[in-house]
Amino acid sequence: MKPKQIFNSILAVLFVFPLMGTFAQQAARSGSIEVITTFDYPGTGNSTLPQKINERGDVVGEFIDSNGVTSGFVRFSDGSFSAPIVDPNDTVGFTEGRGINNRRTVVGDYATSDGNLHGFFLSGGTFTGFDIPGAAFTAVLSINNPGDFTGTFIFPPVQTEIQQAFVSVGGTITSFSIPAAIATLAYDINDSKRLVVGYYVDASGILHGYYRDANGALHFPIDPTGSVGTILFGDNNRNWVVGRYADASGVTHGLFFVPPDNFFTFDFPGSTFTSLNGISSQGNITGRYVDASGIAHGFIARVRGTPPTKAAGPEMKPNSRSLVAPLNPSPAAWGDAMPAR
Repeated sequence: MKPKQIFNSILAVLFVFPLMGTFAQQAARSGSIEVITTFDYPGTGNSTLPQKINERGDVVGEFIDSNGVTSGFVRFSDGSFSAPIVDPNDTVGFTEGRGINNRRTVVGDYATSDGNLHGFFLSGGTFTGFDIPGAAFTAVLSINNPGDFTGTFIFPPVQTEIQQAFVSVGGTITSFSIPAAIATLAYDINDSKRLVVGYYVDASGILHGYYRDANGALHFPIDPTGSVGTILFGDNNRNWVVGRYADASGVTHGLFFVPPDNFFTFDFPGSTFTSLNGISSQGNITGRYVDASGIAHGFIARVRGTPPTKAAGPEMKPNSRSLVAPLNPSPAAWGDAMPAR
């Protein structure tokens, strides 16, 4: 897969959440989200896509330059930026920063010329590659302070195999999938409760949120009323969760969710698109909005209060399996492989 095709695959995922929006529910009945600051990675025409925020206030993410090249970055708590993060094995101009912990260990993924993603860890200026054993495609999507991490993988051939989620806790890697889903992605894990959040793609190609509790039980679907596609991106040690959803009219909203059944909506003032991607234990959120010209900009916001209540979904205990031995998932119809951002 060529760089342009990789980028178009990402856009196909992003366009599940079309671009319209109004500022709504800034002060939802019992809670609100307040914007603290906005930011852009330095450079003309860059789109800035923050992903996670740690307790120090450092933000990790990626930016897309005017040539379509994607590179990772860290915005430090003092407002300064790292140099572009580019994995040394990136052969197509596509490296994403996905997670950061308080030690400033960064995780993410990069692409190779065959169109597959591979995970990496970046600590002290040193890159370390990571792939699930036997997988053709691996993306590392988060890392917490104890060093546990999450992501998604596909065994070859990627066109026919089910995309599974994985979580590594204390060095033990476990895979899991939502029953009947064609893809499951684990986007974050907190420190204290081992709460894992993410999204899955059902047999009809619809995206739904889910969470996996400390006992391994899967709770799904997590869909706000009126959602036609939901993604849960980040959580914190209070079990607060952030993400986004799209409604039938084409509006994309930021989502704040507290398991099992509390959530509310946030739309960046005057924007056409809002995504909440990461949340710290202090209640600081990082995400992005899209302006009228289609450029994405980062922001940091703060949670105040608690959300109103909506109904959540059912739960099911999964058959979680250790990856000590390779897994052999059943083939299924294939959808988009690229994780959403």
